[in-house]
Amino acid sequence: MSEPSANWTKKPSTTRRRLPRWSEISPLLNPRLPETNPVRRRLNNAHTIADLRLIARQRTPRSVFDYVDGAAEGEDSLRAARKAFRELVFHPRALRDVSTVDMQRRILGRPAQLPLVLAPTGFTRLMHHEGEAAVARAAARAGIPYTLSTMGTTSIEDLAAAAPQGRRWFQLYLWRDRAAGQDLIDRARAAGYDTLVLTVDTPVAGARLRDARNGLTIPPKLGLRTLADMARHPAWWMNLLTTEPLEFASLRHWQGTVAELVNHMFDPSVTLADLRRLRENWEGNLVVKGIQHVEDARAVVAAGADGVVVSNHGGRQLDRAPLPLALLPEVLDAVGDRAEVFLDTGVLSGADVVAAVALGASAVLVGRCYLYGLMAGGERGVDHALGILAAETRRTLQLLGVPSVNDLGPEHVTRAPSR
Repeated sequence: MSEPSANWTKKPSTTRRRLPRWSEISPLLNPRLPETNPVRRRLNNAHTIADLRLIARQRTPRSVFDYVDGAAEGEDSLRAARKAFRELVFHPRALRDVSTVDMQRRILGRPAQLPLVLAPTGFTRLMHHEGEAAVARAAARAGIPYTLSTMGTTSIEDLAAAAPQGRRWFQLYLWRDRAAGQDLIDRARAAGYDTLVLTVDTPVAGARLRDARNGLTIPPKLGLRTLADMARHPAWWMNLLTTEPLEFASLRHWQGTVAELVNHMFDPSVTLADLRRLRENWEGNLVVKGIQHVEDARAVVAAGADGVVVSNHGGRQLDRAPLPLALLPEVLDAVGDRAEVFLDTGVLSGADVVAAVALGASAVLVGRCYLYGLMAGGERGVDHALGILAAETRRTLQLLGVPSVNDLGPEHVTRAPSR
């Protein structure tokens, strides 16, 4: 049987074409001159911390990037910490006035413009020749504390001079040479640092295999591999070789690997008695960083700590260590209102900051976030990284329907149900 033929009649088009007027075209034209400044051009293309990380990897030698980016052994702790944040679920509320958002948070008795502290990082001038001074200035502009590391490459006094208006914390490792450690405490006190951060998770160096495989030394040695790398990163090497030699906040020089330095200087016999003596010797705020067990949290607060940082050192010490995010509620219950509880490891966005505060953290510490910015664009790169975190924090609060960071609570975030 043949199909019936369709009787289609083509209708004439009713669309009339005309030449557009210039007044209609001109608003659509938005000619943009190419950005001639290379730093601004790079940073303009970075919309997240992950974007900054990619730029940092391109801009710095592999051994330097891996020192920042890597973790201990199989790097399972770091991956697990980031996965824990990704698996959180927010619970937004609608019809809330979030036309303005207050992100200010009191941290150890003083206001900060974000619930954020810049964590101590060693050898920062290795990542970019501007180093710790650039980071401290950016932190001061952002209105948040910056923590200078014992293993920093800018002295206590020079850092204070570089950022006189900023809030400065000093991170301390207890050394075998206790007199040298006491000298650091005295210098920090004299230079106006208001908080001492004692790191307790580094009795010996973790097995950072990327560093071992890259043959990273401090300062870098000019071997055949290094000379080949210079051809790929000439600007980095030129800055390193034409600025002041790498020196430490705490010692004049070192020739060897990071792990060798840690094992040579740090005292693995540190106990609570040392913490109590430190408490007697320091009038300012005292924070203990590297808490990975609830009983240790109780003990250090009983010994006089004003704050604890639930942290596994960014996954850089013991692999398969406890998840700070999972341990946080237990530590909060144990400590109560006797001390502030901070968190680090795995934080890569403003949404992560909001989630941690919602779960009870006073604030979070970040290291890699700002180091990626520093490697990508120096001081402007750190500004950019902090700007990204601030914008993400603000947007997350608005989308949650929370007008103030101080209104966050556990009702705003939960773990995703098991699949």
